Amino acid sequence: MITVREVFIARPGMASKLAAMFKAEMGEGSRVMTDMTGMFNKVVVETNYEDMAAFDKEMQEYMKQPKAAPDPSKPSHTDMYTEGKREIFRVW
Repeated sequence: MITVREVFIARPGMASKLAAMFKAEMGEGSRVMTDMTGMFNKVVVETNYEDMAAFDKEMQEYMKQPKAAPDPSKPSHTDMYTEGKREIFRVW
């Protein structure tokens, strides 16, 4: 099994909004977390996969989805963070 963590540093005042947006969008197998002690404004989305092939398959399906027109009345998730990274771990 592997665990994939998407780590975002939210803009000041946006961490809770970004976490809520991810929580609403993510599947049942994902967890959305905010850091209570480290860097301020950190939001982490954690998802488990059977193997790298399963992760790759989900990424390929995501890339095929049509992009919805942005809603000008709502900020997009890319407007809410300043930087991000992906961490992939093998679970022993």
